[in-house]
Amino acid sequence: MPTTEATRPDLSADAMRREAVSARDAAYDGRFVYSVRSTGVYCRPSCPSRAARPENVAFHATCAEAEDAGFRPCRRCRPNEASPDARRAAAIAGACRLIDEAESLPALAVLARAAGMSPFHFHRVFKATTGVTPKAYGEARRAERMAKTLPSAGSVTHAVYEAGYGAASRFYAGAGERLGMAPAAYRKGGTGETIRFAVGPCSLGAILVAATARGVCAILLGDDPDALLRDLEDRFPNATLAGGDAAFEALVAQVVGLVEAPGRPADLPLDIGGTAFQQRVWDALRRIPAGTTASYAEIARSLGTPAAVRAVARACGANALAVAIPCHRVVRTDGALSGYRWGIERKRALLKREGVVR
Repeated sequence: MPTTEATRPDLSADAMRREAVSARDAAYDGRFVYSVRSTGVYCRPSCPSRAARPENVAFHATCAEAEDAGFRPCRRCRPNEASPDARRAAAIAGACRLIDEAESLPALAVLARAAGMSPFHFHRVFKATTGVTPKAYGEARRAERMAKTLPSAGSVTHAVYEAGYGAASRFYAGAGERLGMAPAAYRKGGTGETIRFAVGPCSLGAILVAATARGVCAILLGDDPDALLRDLEDRFPNATLAGGDAAFEALVAQVVGLVEAPGRPADLPLDIGGTAFQQRVWDALRRIPAGTTASYAEIARSLGTPAAVRAVARACGANALAVAIPCHRVVRTDGALSGYRWGIERKRALLKREGVVR
């Protein structure tokens, strides 16, 4: 049969597949398999077996397609079963459930045994998958339970033990950083806490700037000033919201200046909450030089957690300090702009002001 446009092989796709197989790139596992005519088997791209001669290799979209062509699955990489990464992810998900359901953090040896790994290997895989150590994950989950329990608890002490803290001192040691205010104030929905704020216009629409005594706790962008204020009220319904004085207005002007010229250093006092992993991500974002971008995957790798790309994206989406924590500088691996809490067009405008996009 003569070669036509419809039957001509996709050489660029085959070249990509050959490169993936040569690099044993696990990122391509599940996207295709390759068969080796001389051995009669088919493998996943990351198979550690000795490289086959190129003329003996063919590519297949699925395992079923390879088997229909007469090939059997490789016993070494087992392409017709869940990938090693998927098996590890399932084991870590099980460990996370154990931590979530336990009254106190299980010992590392207990978690490792449940996952079928040695403690050392489990600790390394857990951190690579979730972005934090098992201890940090447990502490973050405990803090989340604490935040949910505080508003309805009879006392802070009662909530401390309900959340799984063995001693109140362990909770109070870092309570201000985790909650953004004193535990008693958080329990009462911000009662006793004064949050100064101002809402005004900027070149990207409406902007709300809010701060506690420790620093700026929110920089929100949007189209509706009232919606921005409702967001702040929902966070702390019982806090005292106060208009800013002259000193605060100067701080607001500094924030607006960052929006207009996001490339300049953001020398602002910040009151940053968030989980341990979120804080690591946000710290990495602040290290991205103005006028440049980084991908979610690059951020994950810089944290030593290459598998935590989605967790990095979620942390970017949870950032409530626009521009000061420059999540607008994070893009997809192919360089395309992706989701932004305050809208893609605002992200594009900020990057344009930094000279990244035209």
